[in-house]
Amino acid sequence: MDKLKKTLKGEDDEEQGIVAQISDASTLSWETRIKGFAICFILGVSLSVLGSCLLWLPNNGLILFACFYTIGNILSLGSTCFLMGPVKQCKKMFAQTRIFATILVVVMFILTLVCAIALKNAILTLMCCIVQFLALTWYSLSYIPFARDAVKKCFEGCFS
Repeated sequence: MDKLKKTLKGEDDEEQGIVAQISDASTLSWETRIKGFAICFILGVSLSVLGSCLLWLPNNGLILFACFYTIGNILSLGSTCFLMGPVKQCKKMFAQTRIFATILVVVMFILTLVCAIALKNAILTLMCCIVQFLALTWYSLSYIPFARDAVKKCFEGCFS
């Protein structure tokens, strides 16, 4: 009977790919997922805040800021993998509604590090961090129904 239910729901083991089978074999309990999410998210936010504090150090402060800020944002973004799993997270990230925002976020992660480490240009690095923040905000809004539309209308009302 269980096999029939799985087949009707489209969860037949024979039709699942290797990724789904591995995922099923390595599932975490809900409590472990919440703990992993919380630890990863808090660590990410802490690194971002620490990076912001390191900005004011002489010499390598800019490089430390960009690295800690970007790694913190990556950890915060990756923390949701604990809640839904990495495969489902990637599928959602590259869904049609948020593919532009996802690509922009990844590009800004890379550009921020390049501007800080290779170019050592403070103005470009700060501009990349601001755009990185805005891109992450826009990406995050894509998960809230009608949030992007509300933000667009708010800005249209302010500037018209």
